[in-house]
Amino acid sequence: MKWSIHQLSKFRKDGMPIDTVVQLDEVKNRNTDIRNVSPVHVKGLCTFGASQMTCQLTISTTLTLPCARTWEDVEYPVNIETVEVFSWTDERNRGDVEGDIHYVDGDVVDMKPVLEELILLEVPMQVFKENTEGQVQGGKGWDYSTDEDVENAKEVDEPKLDPRLAALAKYFDQTDE
Repeated sequence: MKWSIHQLSKFRKDGMPIDTVVQLDEVKNRNTDIRNVSPVHVKGLCTFGASQMTCQLTISTTLTLPCARTWEDVEYPVNIETVEVFSWTDERNRGDVEGDIHYVDGDVVDMKPVLEELILLEVPMQVFKENTEGQVQGGKGWDYSTDEDVENAKEVDEPKLDPRLAALAKYFDQTDE
């Protein structure tokens, strides 16, 4: 998804339609939680001004992420609708406020890094595989319990006295006579 600025000038009148599929495997290197990225479908229309390109895009892909409970693969669909602006103005004319504009260095507009960033922003903190509640039993040195299990255990168990403080407990049981 690279175009030279000269190549884009022929689309100035009617705009440039985009309907393509891109493979963005570099996303896996930037976020190790992502196990796989399906081919990314990019569709939209780019319009042109004097020194900028404005693209209205719809991006869709499927990420394979680990389940937070079982560590199994979870398919997570990603659908993004965005407007991205690419500008190739001179360095002096950029001003102090860059905002959401992607400035082009050189004569080539490369959309791939922008697509990678948009996908990385959609990765959730946790995903859960369906029907995994209660399936995790525990492991070596750890145990899985729900909030209800913890509350029930508190009701059943008596508070245990620290053996180091047993003598102190006897002191308060004595009566002063």
